[in-house]
Amino acid sequence: MKQSDKYAEILKKGDLRATKQRYAILEVLDCNGAPVSAEDLYIQLKRKGIPISLSTVYRILDAFQEKGIVVRSNFPDVSKAVYELFCEEHHHHLLCVDCRRVFPVEGCPLEDYERLIEERLNFTVKGHNLEVYGHCKDCKKKT
Repeated sequence: MKQSDKYAEILKKGDLRATKQRYAILEVLDCNGAPVSAEDLYIQLKRKGIPISLSTVYRILDAFQEKGIVVRSNFPDVSKAVYELFCEEHHHHLLCVDCRRVFPVEGCPLEDYERLIEERLNFTVKGHNLEVYGHCKDCKKKT
């Protein structure tokens, strides 16, 4: 499947119109490999010559989040959020509070806890989000 077909399918599932700006944002998020802020996304799009405003980037990201296309994560004590494409593969993040890099964590330590919650509280868990804040190995060396 071509990337453009993949993005068209994502937009169709989200009941969103296919536009050049939406395709471009999906492409950057898909190729980036790590969560990215709206501002960084905007800069990358401008470097590629995509005519888009920062407010349009935010509007598209809000629509994508509402439709479950992207996942938004927040750094502590900072108003800046980062975004990444939602993937079926469940994962979590480590967020460095110094350099603001985001590292994916494979596996989920909360799966057993989810089952326990469901059994004990008769509660159906539909998902969760885990973000761990700290210092990456590079920033840790600096201190």
